[in-house]
Amino acid sequence: MMTQRVNGTVAVFGEALVDDFGDRQVIGGAPFNVARHLAALGQDALMLTRVGLDENGARMRAEFERFGLPMAGLQVDAALPTGRVSVERHSDGGHRFTILPHQAYDAIEAEPAMTAMTAAAPATLYFGTLAQREPASRDALARLLGATDACRYLDLNVREGQVTERCVFASLHAADIVKVNEEELQDLFGWYTHMRLPTDDMACADVRHACATLLRVFNLTGLIVTLGPRGAVYLGADGAYHSTPAPGVPVQLADTVGAGDAFSAVFLLGRARGWALDATLARANEFAGAVCGIVGAVPDDHAFYRPFIDRWEP
Repeated sequence: MMTQRVNGTVAVFGEALVDDFGDRQVIGGAPFNVARHLAALGQDALMLTRVGLDENGARMRAEFERFGLPMAGLQVDAALPTGRVSVERHSDGGHRFTILPHQAYDAIEAEPAMTAMTAAAPATLYFGTLAQREPASRDALARLLGATDACRYLDLNVREGQVTERCVFASLHAADIVKVNEEELQDLFGWYTHMRLPTDDMACADVRHACATLLRVFNLTGLIVTLGPRGAVYLGADGAYHSTPAPGVPVQLADTVGAGDAFSAVFLLGRARGWALDATLARANEFAGAVCGIVGAVPDDHAFYRPFIDRWEP
């Protein structure tokens, strides 16, 4: 059962795909995970993506319907297949991903995306880097970014062979708020501060100085660093530093797929609802931890969301 929507649409641009675990297939894609979480938590979300005219594409459409996402953002490609990723699961909970090339989400068309976004008038535009690997979707995103004054939230996703430093550089310049994990932060340090700093202590002066350099060089409002079981930190252009520890009650780990997407969804929810930053970070981290307790990135049952909605609604 869905909760009541609130104002402040979040437009989400990027891939909707199937994670193929061999014995099962799970609908995923970081942007689609974020959009589904937002919708289930009661936030208006516009998912801008493209799928194939195939069985997996039909599954995506059904998922749009299940979460109440507007069909205006869903494009269908008669030639290219719905995106697919082969996932190999490791015993430690980690995963190895093989991302297939030339998928429908690589060919998002600008005009229908612009029409849908204009009608929705979003307060926030979420985007990543995977859907920018080919020119069509990259150009469509550039059009969207140039046509809105919405806050731009970049969920950096540095996948080997799928994103170039040039794409990262341009994306950082287009963003207002950037979310990275520790490995991605190390990449940014190496590319743009010429330092390789350990991130085990995010509060140390050298790390905070390097993060401040990134904020200044790319004219960012905020930088979020997720630290897995150690929580997360937010660094602001005004010098603000906020941290949240791991949840007090650990979950039984099922897998870590989609933890970062869960974090982003609740962070964006908190911004839309005007939560205090410390509360937003704590709730985002708690929700990400809960998602690690289920198999896959998004629960099968909307009842999963109810305890969070009940505790977070005013």
